Amino acid sequence: MERAQPTTSPPPVLVVDAANVVGSRPDGWWSDRQGATLMLRDHLAALAQEGLVWPDAETDGPRVRPDIILVTEGQARGLDSADGVQVVDAAGEGDDAIVDTVRRLLAAAPARPVVVATADRELRSRVQALGSSVMSARAVRHRSP
Repeated sequence: MERAQPTTSPPPVLVVDAANVVGSRPDGWWSDRQGATLMLRDHLAALAQEGLVWPDAETDGPRVRPDIILVTEGQARGLDSADGVQVVDAAGEGDDAIVDTVRRLLAAAPARPVVVATADRELRSRVQALGSSVMSARAVRHRSP
């Protein structure tokens, strides 16, 4: 496995729609939303440490270590951040918190790649209109460190 290469430019950012990614497969998440989100956070922490092939790179391209922001809402709120994963609890709607996060990131560093992981069509449109890329909820689940 190729290790993530150090870089002088800011790392890309992966913003994850926790509710949408957790809900993307019927594995019993509805009986323990916070527990399912905790497992997702830990999966993302492993990706953050080992790096991953960035969504727009070639399959065998270099691995990068993105900054990862996991946006939680409802019963999934209250998790601590983990190494490489900042957990943001949405005060209201998770989608609005994701849009605000993307807007803030792009305003601070317009050239920094931002990708949102979600299958929500309306959210995809909203963040793409701001200049973010998107990847599917399934893709973030199936990426391995």
